[in-house]
Amino acid sequence: MDSSETREEESGSKDSNETNRLLPIPSPPSSTEDDEEVAFDSREKILIVDADSASTLNVDGDQVPPFSWKKLWLFTGPGFLMSIAFLDPGNLEGDLQSGAIAGYSLLWLLMWATLMGLLIQLLSARVGVATGRHLAELCREEYPNWARFVLWFMAEVALIGADIQEVIGSAIAIQILSHGVLPLWAGVIITALDCFIFLFLENYGVRKLEAVFAVLIATMALSFAWMFGDTQPSGKELLVGVLVPRLSSKTIRQAVGVVGCVIMPHNVFLHSALVQSRNIDPKKKGRVQEALNYYSIESSVALLVSFMINLFLTTVFAKGFYGTKQANSIGLVNAGQYLQEKYGGGYLPILYIWGIGLLAAGQSSTITGTYAGQFIMGGFLNLPMKKWLRALITRSCAIVPTMIVALIFNTSEASLDILNEWLNVLQSIQIPFALIPLLTLVSKEQVMGVFRIGPVLERLAWTVAALVMVINGYLLLDFFVSEVKGLLFGFLVFTGTAAYVAFIIYLITRGSDLSSNCFSLEMSKRYSNPGN
Repeated sequence: MDSSETREEESGSKDSNETNRLLPIPSPPSSTEDDEEVAFDSREKILIVDADSASTLNVDGDQVPPFSWKKLWLFTGPGFLMSIAFLDPGNLEGDLQSGAIAGYSLLWLLMWATLMGLLIQLLSARVGVATGRHLAELCREEYPNWARFVLWFMAEVALIGADIQEVIGSAIAIQILSHGVLPLWAGVIITALDCFIFLFLENYGVRKLEAVFAVLIATMALSFAWMFGDTQPSGKELLVGVLVPRLSSKTIRQAVGVVGCVIMPHNVFLHSALVQSRNIDPKKKGRVQEALNYYSIESSVALLVSFMINLFLTTVFAKGFYGTKQANSIGLVNAGQYLQEKYGGGYLPILYIWGIGLLAAGQSSTITGTYAGQFIMGGFLNLPMKKWLRALITRSCAIVPTMIVALIFNTSEASLDILNEWLNVLQSIQIPFALIPLLTLVSKEQVMGVFRIGPVLERLAWTVAALVMVINGYLLLDFFVSEVKGLLFGFLVFTGTAAYVAFIIYLITRGSDLSSNCFSLEMSKRYSNPGN
């Protein structure tokens, strides 16, 4: 008896020493939110209330409570904020160029590209819900310092590139709606003020912010649906375009652009943080699975709405400009004028309908960009600071280069188109640095516990990621072959490409070594104890 107790004490002491060696000394709960950066503090999170307490009274922690429409409504919000990235000015420009040049033939690819984007975003949400941390925080914990700083830099560069497109899109819309009175640089300044609108809305809670985005998305949907009704595209050709895959050598560039615009690096980081705005108990498997179920439904609905908006826009330009001499010269700057010349007025001139939709897209995407910048900076660097200060820093990082761009390219449509190509390339370069960490972490049991993805879904996700990266690699190769001139520039591009490929290989091979830290140990125990 005594020897048995001694062995148990020694074993317990050994386990305790091992745990103490791997786990940091916990800080008092009251100071956690001050010492460590979190996506949402406890006061900001939305409480999920059971619709029928009697039906959930006997549901233990491992069981998923029955479906509730009220709960679905409470979980609705993060997916629609995430869907804004599928509707930003860069994507709208890709839509109109796809319609003008390829007609209805690439609508099937738009649908499948949206489904691929949905898969990636659901995995991002899964990471956030199951771990209680967003992707930037997990990268900080799982990668060595030098690697996480490179990942942070790449994420910031991608965010700045996306923000320039979004702000320029808003500025173009303001220029249209002001009859050209306000130049591009003035529109940039006006758009920069959305940072303060965002801060103002944040003070009133997450639901108020989500309601504003719902209004902006509804504005886009109404504007482009109105345009769709005015132009009356062919329903038969639309249906054939969605259901019958077609691809020709003349439309390959537009096809690559449709798929390449689907995955936005900053959006992958953003969604994993947004889902933490709901207050759920991460130690109860049933509650975590319930949250994942509701988020899957609302994200699917949100991307269905975004698909319909993209579909409206593509078919409007397919009906109006496919096969015309203007098809290859249409961009964000002149699209409204071309529409006005083609279709004219009605109750409301189509030029202004286009301007309203574009403004809603630009404003909503710049605010979500600011939101994503907060999470990226806070997660990678763990610099606790006031949200208004971080938002101001994030906004300044994008507005300063955007202002320079607006002053340089203010009078040249061709220059803006070239700039947009460079920005698309810039974001394409960053995609692996969001996808590889996400897919590596979501497939690790030590990180995800019982919520790691299975082998079939893992292979599917890596196939989608590889397809997106190969397609963007094609864009990069095509762009550099046409743009890189001179021996010195070519050498610099070659050197940068070699370093880029080496880091991607490091991220892939590093995946097998991840998940050995203290967070991984805690996650492996979280769902193993009965009764949790």
